[in-house]
Amino acid sequence: MSKQRFLFVLVACLAACQQKAPVEPPITIVDVPASAGQSGALSGGSQTPVPVASKADVLKGTNWPGVELTSGEAAISCESDPIAARGGEPLTDLSYAGVNAAVEKCKQAGMLRLNYEGKIATDFTALVERVGNVAERLKIEQRILDLDSSGGHVEDAMKAGDAIGASKWTIRVGDQAICHSACVLILAAGDDRQIAGKVGIHRMIRVDSTATTRAELSQELREVYEKMKEYLERNGASVAVADLMMTVPNRKLRLLSADELVEYGLDGTNAVQDDLERIGLTRKCGEDFVRRKDEFMRAFERECQLPDSSTEAVDACGLTLRESYGFPDRKCPIESPLSAHDADGVRAAGRTGGE
Repeated sequence: MSKQRFLFVLVACLAACQQKAPVEPPITIVDVPASAGQSGALSGGSQTPVPVASKADVLKGTNWPGVELTSGEAAISCESDPIAARGGEPLTDLSYAGVNAAVEKCKQAGMLRLNYEGKIATDFTALVERVGNVAERLKIEQRILDLDSSGGHVEDAMKAGDAIGASKWTIRVGDQAICHSACVLILAAGDDRQIAGKVGIHRMIRVDSTATTRAELSQELREVYEKMKEYLERNGASVAVADLMMTVPNRKLRLLSADELVEYGLDGTNAVQDDLERIGLTRKCGEDFVRRKDEFMRAFERECQLPDSSTEAVDACGLTLRESYGFPDRKCPIESPLSAHDADGVRAAGRTGGE
């Protein structure tokens, strides 16, 4: 090797060695707000089981056991626009008659929006299951849950999540809202998740624990930890969420970045539900519809779901973008992207058979 070539190779090697490794984004850990109280990720303790009606009970119109909503405040709206939907009609009566009366007002609009602010507990589980069941009976296809919660019981969150996963909900966390601790498990269950607020995770607190050593406490948490992993897996979310709920100190919050929310399967389209819908869509609407919807969703995520964008801005961008992909589709209007904004057109297409 010539001297000149040797010097060239040496300089190149030295330059490569001096290159700095990519800087990882900082992990954000903050203190739990004092106002949160004991509303983090709780496990165990004396929970009063809330009897909920099965789908068959709802379809028959039978009565439900009495439940009082005390863990938070709920309201029903029939508006797709989150600004117009703010406030809504308070829902405090979780009897069959009470829920039916509140939800039935949204039948004509074809859109139901449930706003909940409070803790995740047994009465929240009853709330989402009952509202979802009545919406199913009334054939209200579009269902949105606006969620603002600092957490609650892990076991109740998984029960509520299973109810949500069975009833086709879009979950939104507005820019002024939070979803901390056990609330994160609710996000895993949504068909679609639209997040503008803060999402944070920390370690579970074992209520009424009898442990006196680390080993005993670890054994108490092991069972619920395994259940969390199974729950996350069946909802297409990463089991890393369960790991964080075993490691981050419960007086701290590990805030998740936008990239982490996607990586952990907590934002955007639910992967498991997407697979199921693709199978059904291909049968009903054809391969061309599925191809166009796939192309739209990729463009929507790239051009509309930008960091720090409000839900209103994301929706407005998507409504403009979808026209380029032939949506809303005349044959399958309800299955078209953002069809919640086309309630009138969807109903008209349904009455005319899509022609």
